[in-house]
Amino acid sequence: MRWLAMICGVAAIGCGAAMACAQAAQPTAAEKKSATTIVLPPSPKALLPDEFDGWTTAETSKTMTDAAQADPANAAALKEYGFNAAVEASYKREGETLSLRALRFDDASGAYGAYSYYRQNGWPKEAIGSGAASNNNRVLFWVGTTVVDATFSHIGPMSAGEMREIARQLPQPTGNRALAPPILASLPQAKLDPQSTHYALGPASYAGAGGVLPPSLVKFEMGAETLTANYSLVSGSATLTLIDYPTPQIAHAQVEAIRAYLKAGGQAQPPWPKPLVDSDTAALEVRDSGPLVAIVSGDVIPDDAHRLLESVHYEADMTAIPQPLESDVEKTSKLLLGIAVLSLIGAAAAILLGGMLGGGRALYRIATGKPASSMYDVEFIHLDLQEKWVEVREESVEEIEAIERPHPKG
Repeated sequence: MRWLAMICGVAAIGCGAAMACAQAAQPTAAEKKSATTIVLPPSPKALLPDEFDGWTTAETSKTMTDAAQADPANAAALKEYGFNAAVEASYKREGETLSLRALRFDDASGAYGAYSYYRQNGWPKEAIGSGAASNNNRVLFWVGTTVVDATFSHIGPMSAGEMREIARQLPQPTGNRALAPPILASLPQAKLDPQSTHYALGPASYAGAGGVLPPSLVKFEMGAETLTANYSLVSGSATLTLIDYPTPQIAHAQVEAIRAYLKAGGQAQPPWPKPLVDSDTAALEVRDSGPLVAIVSGDVIPDDAHRLLESVHYEADMTAIPQPLESDVEKTSKLLLGIAVLSLIGAAAAILLGGMLGGGRALYRIATGKPASSMYDVEFIHLDLQEKWVEVREESVEEIEAIERPHPKG
């Protein structure tokens, strides 16, 4: 029975290993899905409805896939942000008009960048979508990968609610496309004017948003991203510029070039842009932190500028990006784990089977009045010498007594 249990255990382990190998050799569900499923982007026309809250389209919506058609003056900046489509629609309601322009981008970072590009400093904040601002009859907001620019003929108490209705109907991205620019996490929040941030991905968007440095000095061709924001300090208004480079080595090399450019003053080439010319030269300061380069400018005292600059600190945030397919390492680990699990299952089954067979037999023997173990049941030929000796001895005693007993005739 013990050999039977061991054989069953080995067979279970072998079957489990074979099943695990076959499972690892077959394509996973993710591989099948990635090989057969094609996800198409939503239709640009779906960005704006034909009617909402009493507003109806006055004419057919206009769809554009060229940035030069959507906004000729800012086409270069839109392309840097990843523009891919736009829809323009005109609405009317009881003698009033409303013009909507929806711009769609590749991801949420591009949408936020375009929103910060169009929004001017000082525009009041509105509670619409992921971020919004207004300027008289104009309302600008962004949601997901879409930026909406609305112009009313007359702003009313319900205008913000109507734009929130539009925001709820806009498509929402998923995965990494829904992430905001990571550089925003490195921006100090104390005394920040949140309506003054401008995110740029190229020279056109950086210069168009009022960048402090010449675009050629930023080196966007190296993969740089910039974020500019205003701060209200005790001694005045300061501008903080953050430049995010792919590696700390590139950032360290660029901080030296920027520091030399600031020290050159009026002799610098190319000449200083207006934001630098209007700054206090004693307050100009630059430093690097990891892949970030921070520059402070503006009309503030050096101590305030230095404190603002020192508040910038880069912290590495390790983010696991999901892989579309399983790697060989993952497949091997799953195979070994499967073998280990099946081996444990086989061993447990063997122990359970042995216990059931052996224990059941022992219980049966006990129930029939026999010992639990059968080791005492081995039969062999033996002579009952003790019993024979007793019989022989008894016969011998009787014969002796008969001899010694006197004869009746004698």
